[in-house]
Amino acid sequence: MELEEAAPVQEVVSCRVCGGSDWQPVVSFGPVPLANNFLEAATSYADEPRFPLGVISCRACRLMSLTHVVDPDVLYRKYFYVTSDSRTITDHMRYVAGLCKEQFDLSEGAFVVEMGSNTGEQLAEFRDLGMRTLGVDPARDLAALAAERGVETLPDFFSAAIARRIKKEYGTAQLLLGRHVFAHIDDVADVAVGVRELLDPAGVFAVEVPYAVDMLERSEFDTIYHEHLSYFGVGTLAELFDRHGLRVIDVQRLSVHGGSIIVFVGRDDGPWQVHPRVHELRKLEADVGFYEDGTYERLAESAETIRTSLAELVRKLVSDGKRVAGYGAPAKGNTMLCVSELGANEIEFVTDTTAQKHGRVLPGSHVPVRTPEYGKANPPDYYLLLAWNYADEIIEKERAFLEAGGRFIVPVPEVTVVSAEGPGRMP
Repeated sequence: MELEEAAPVQEVVSCRVCGGSDWQPVVSFGPVPLANNFLEAATSYADEPRFPLGVISCRACRLMSLTHVVDPDVLYRKYFYVTSDSRTITDHMRYVAGLCKEQFDLSEGAFVVEMGSNTGEQLAEFRDLGMRTLGVDPARDLAALAAERGVETLPDFFSAAIARRIKKEYGTAQLLLGRHVFAHIDDVADVAVGVRELLDPAGVFAVEVPYAVDMLERSEFDTIYHEHLSYFGVGTLAELFDRHGLRVIDVQRLSVHGGSIIVFVGRDDGPWQVHPRVHELRKLEADVGFYEDGTYERLAESAETIRTSLAELVRKLVSDGKRVAGYGAPAKGNTMLCVSELGANEIEFVTDTTAQKHGRVLPGSHVPVRTPEYGKANPPDYYLLLAWNYADEIIEKERAFLEAGGRFIVPVPEVTVVSAEGPGRMP
């Protein structure tokens, strides 16, 4: 009998954290291409796949979830995102390694496992501290790149089954790491089971996610794309882990990626005590309205304001004869362009440091991706800063562009134009 092929997209019905079904609709962007599905240049893109993209919020635990889940094999087996080589991220990865080593007494030879390990840069920091490392990443091409740099990587999705396999073959982990991957996982319950299975009784799971409070307060709607299935607060994560024999023991708020948290989780039978920071951030979430419908209504309103004002500004500049290009080709930038309905007619090109993207076009908007060197040789009048989460670093780096009369458009948290004199009002 022929097996029925699984549908590439499924609607979310019940909450992946608490099982609830009382959803507050937040925002819907309609059918949108996959944010990391960079395309070969072509004369037509009529067959480009698009999937529903929207966000809902569980009124029981306040998980923010996408309305639909795309099959992870479609998303990740061939993947164009590689860990940024920016100074900000390099410094951050070194900080994470040092923090985990010092705070949890990781000694030389400790076993560190990372889910979603990409090309292995983060694990290399732990390796350089004398620790044993193992990566788990479903993107086979990226896993191969990691192996080439000496970071052993299993080309698979992390799961309870994979955790049992690792435990049997390598032993328990003193540290399990999930940096900006946990929000990409649909079956978080299965992963939590795997975490508890693989962790040493005194081990720690360090999970880093974009912080939903920052997203809501700064109107970071462009972080909504098909990989980002969940948007977490500390309270929501605590509820998830409490259900699976784990507990949140500490948390730090970080500035990377527009505002993130790194949450430290131990087994409920482990030695770690809960740090006061956990209670402080949970109280903050209650105080800022994280559990109130109105907060999510304001995100939808802000997203509409940014979307329309950005489109109006760029189209006016182009009609006035100005050349506009994009700076950076991150996934969030593709959401920004698609939702704002800006494309190759308005944005001449985008520059990016990722070699795998060069010569391709952005999904949806079909803007060509060029090298940074191309941008320097063909400077536009305005750069739309799609990688706005690195704004300070980029603006400092591109001081010559500004001094020559160039401008940056920063879209979040509100549309702002930056010149050599500093931020100013929209023209």
